[in-house]
Amino acid sequence: MSIFKKFLKSLLPAQKEEESNKERSQYLPEQVLPVDELFTVNFKNNGGKFLYCDAVEDLNETFVNILVENDWFEKEALTFEGQFHSLLQNNNIKFKDVEAPVFFISTCESLIADEGSILFSDKQIRDIKTNNLPQNIIILAKTSQITRTKSDGLREIKKKYGSPLPSNITAINCFKASVNPDFLSYGRSPKNLYLLLLEDL
Repeated sequence: MSIFKKFLKSLLPAQKEEESNKERSQYLPEQVLPVDELFTVNFKNNGGKFLYCDAVEDLNETFVNILVENDWFEKEALTFEGQFHSLLQNNNIKFKDVEAPVFFISTCESLIADEGSILFSDKQIRDIKTNNLPQNIIILAKTSQITRTKSDGLREIKKKYGSPLPSNITAINCFKASVNPDFLSYGRSPKNLYLLLLEDL
């Protein structure tokens, strides 16, 4: 079953879920969500915008829809990955020698399910601190990049790059302003983040 179908299934009324929980014995082990569902739930709870794509053609169409929704045509974008150059060029978006990028477009290292966060390294963001990235971010990722924990994500980085490891490994999981800010949220800059998730499993 694709992640999209699973996600739709997770949107069933809470009443049905409560009834299901009542039927389970208190002595049975707690149900553990599959990693893709867990990521989807936590990511959306963090305020991220989740856009599922069946094929590469869907990615292009979804990207254009984001541009239309935000009126980002003929604006500036920041990217450090050559694979996005033709996509930006085709939509009249300047990406070379930019002074005031409206959005950042990138891939990522992993999607961390238990935090609903996105893991990056210097391969995507160079030496820029996440707070200094543009307010608007578009991430392209694949379902195979979902890992349950940050430790799993770090293991994937080690497997992918070997030694030496990339630098500036960091995660973002703040996609909306905190309702009740406290000292834990101090210095965190919430991002307006779109995740274009391509099914590849």
